[in-house]
Amino acid sequence: MPHTLSILVVDDNRIRASIIEDGLREAGHGPVHVITEINEVASRIGEIAPDVVIIDLENPNRDMLEHFFALSRVLQRPIAMFVDRADPGSIEAAVEAGVSAYVVDGLKKERVKPILDMAISRFNAFSRLRGELAAARSELEDRKTVEKAKGILMRTRGLSEDEAYSLLRKTAMNQNRKIAEIAQSLITAAGLLEP
Repeated sequence: MPHTLSILVVDDNRIRASIIEDGLREAGHGPVHVITEINEVASRIGEIAPDVVIIDLENPNRDMLEHFFALSRVLQRPIAMFVDRADPGSIEAAVEAGVSAYVVDGLKKERVKPILDMAISRFNAFSRLRGELAAARSELEDRKTVEKAKGILMRTRGLSEDEAYSLLRKTAMNQNRKIAEIAQSLITAAGLLEP
């Protein structure tokens, strides 16, 4: 059985909120939580712990948008935002804040599910990319650390580059640790021993 998504709808207009809620329920989604008091969102979001957030703002001002963009950065969940009008700056700010779908003048019951699905897909793709980027950065840092440690071994013990790497690798295997961890320990120790 597939996981049932917990969905939070934030809308200060109860009629518009019911359009979204009806669209979600007709598409088989539930539970759907609705918050119509915008100032309650930050305090209630922790207790609801939604999988997805849908925000509908009829006429958002800059402060209201910034509030939701800040929330989006912290929440790390798929967010679909419906607005009646937008300027290029708002759209750019929404993308920077991690809003997965920013829909201008498009609130119709039959569009809610496809937009929600797209927001989830975009969020997941972006999360994968963010994870891959973090892994690549970590791997690059590890390589730099290993290169630096090899340099220390080559300089202090008169080893070739291959011999220095082999020594790091053998030590890592013997201690059941990663080569980068051994390299970092060597760099730290060498730093302590320098005059």
